[in-house]
Amino acid sequence: MPAPILTGLAPDPRQPGYRLVDVDRGRFASLPGEALEPLRLEVGRELPPAALARLRELADIEAACRAALRALARRSHARLDLSRKLVKKQHPPAAVEAALQRLAAQRLIDDRRFAEQYAGVRAARGRGPSRIVKDLLAQGVDRRTAEESVRRALEEEGVDPEVEARAVAAKRARQLADLPVPIRKRRLLAYLVRRGYGGPAVAGLVDALCGAPDPRR
Repeated sequence: MPAPILTGLAPDPRQPGYRLVDVDRGRFASLPGEALEPLRLEVGRELPPAALARLRELADIEAACRAALRALARRSHARLDLSRKLVKKQHPPAAVEAALQRLAAQRLIDDRRFAEQYAGVRAARGRGPSRIVKDLLAQGVDRRTAEESVRRALEEEGVDPEVEARAVAAKRARQLADLPVPIRKRRLLAYLVRRGYGGPAVAGLVDALCGAPDPRR
């Protein structure tokens, strides 16, 4: 099989600094001109195997980068969570890592910023600190960043976890009011734990809201 020929290398009018690469008269990819310079490409010349392999690597990185940007346009992501999603979509892991390094350098992904925004929104919706930290850890944010972000978000939102726990518990207790006390307590406690509230204070809150069992039941 004859070696592929580079048949086009023109500026991409839609992406400044990029070049449209054609191989054997077909569009290969739009790639960063800076990354192409070391290859010393010449239109009309055969592409050595090493140069062709590098072009494929660069094309994979661009594809992963575009996929990452589409995902970020829908919502923000932690870096590890975004990496897992891209690999699941069959982007090569090495290309994904290179793409995410580029986006991090451009400050388009930042785990600390993501964690603070995520924690602020969830805290305002009544999520407890432990639940928010757990969710952040599941998305790949390291524990220290997660815990600091939750603490800062609670301060900035003016959220007191104890006050919030009482409000959330009181609302749920009213919804469970028709149930026998033991069942009401069990369900209320489980609900609060799922929301991220726990510990002796919460157990006492459940007792206070649910009261003593009705001896007639």
